[in-house]
Amino acid sequence: MKQVHHQPVDLQEVAAGSEKAFKALFDQYRGRLFYYISRFIKSEQVAEELVLDVFMKIWTGRDLISQIHNFDAFLFRIAHNKSIDFLRTAARDPRLQELLYEVTDLAGTEGADTMLIVHEYEEKVRTAISLLPPQCKKVYTLSREEELSHDQIAQQLHISRATVNNHIVLAQRFIRNYLVKEIDIAIVILIIGKF
Repeated sequence: MKQVHHQPVDLQEVAAGSEKAFKALFDQYRGRLFYYISRFIKSEQVAEELVLDVFMKIWTGRDLISQIHNFDAFLFRIAHNKSIDFLRTAARDPRLQELLYEVTDLAGTEGADTMLIVHEYEEKVRTAISLLPPQCKKVYTLSREEELSHDQIAQQLHISRATVNNHIVLAQRFIRNYLVKEIDIAIVILIIGKF
């Protein structure tokens, strides 16, 4: 099987648990990921932590690496999701919000980009939720927006706790797949502006 391009890091070695190969992977991508995440989040400290989070996720799920067809895209998708998760958490946490606003003010008008990204992301999530089957959508909404427990949802809708869990897993998978298809084009290009 001929290789299309030279792969500096052997992903199979990473998958097999080689710390040396993982360190090489980290060194290869760290700078690019930091730059990418910094476009979302204007705090160097937070961006650095999120880069480490991304690599922690890769390391803990390393046995699945062989199933990834485009590792670059996969890695940046994780970075994108971590950034959005952080921004969404910050939107609900006054202390984080304060920190973000201070840093965003220092960064000047680029803060508008960040808000645009979050807005775009929220729109895509809403669209994905609207496409869920009715019962699945109801369960997901009660869980995520009304923050009911699985037991409370089961009681309210007269279904089993296992059914609630299945609906939530299905909803998350559907939303994630929808975002992967939509967001890569709509937002990643918007952020990076170039490949």
